[in-house]
Amino acid sequence: MELYPIVKWVHILSSTVLFGFGAGTAWYFWNAHLTRDPATIAGVGRMVVRADWIFTGTSGFIQPASGIMLAYIAGYSLIEPWLVVSYALYGLAFACWAPVVGLQIRAQRLAQVASEGGAPLGPDYARTIRLWFGLGWPAFAALLGVFWLMIAKPALW
Repeated sequence: MELYPIVKWVHILSSTVLFGFGAGTAWYFWNAHLTRDPATIAGVGRMVVRADWIFTGTSGFIQPASGIMLAYIAGYSLIEPWLVVSYALYGLAFACWAPVVGLQIRAQRLAQVASEGGAPLGPDYARTIRLWFGLGWPAFAALLGVFWLMIAKPALW
């Protein structure tokens, strides 16, 4: 059996999981936040954090490994300009995602404490969610750029 189609399938599947779960967990966490209900935010936050570790995190490691294997098997130089820019954009996405997970955990815990104490969400929660929201957009945009580069493979320089 030829290796290329298997590695390509793994790469496409893991990119689907990475992007889908990333966007999906962000959607659900943001919508929980919009309720302003600490119990809802805490409950959804627990599920979001778990899903991010299991699915987004796992596929986040599979992506570069399968991508490098795919490029190598296909005969591309690993320093092709479109690959180099893809590495940089993927690095940017990861650099945003890693703190986002920590911020999700912090926001979830702050909401849990507020819920248990019957208190409203405080300024620490507001700062945490603003930073979480702000870091999500560059990660999202970077992955869109990676998708485009993988398809177009443009001659950049």
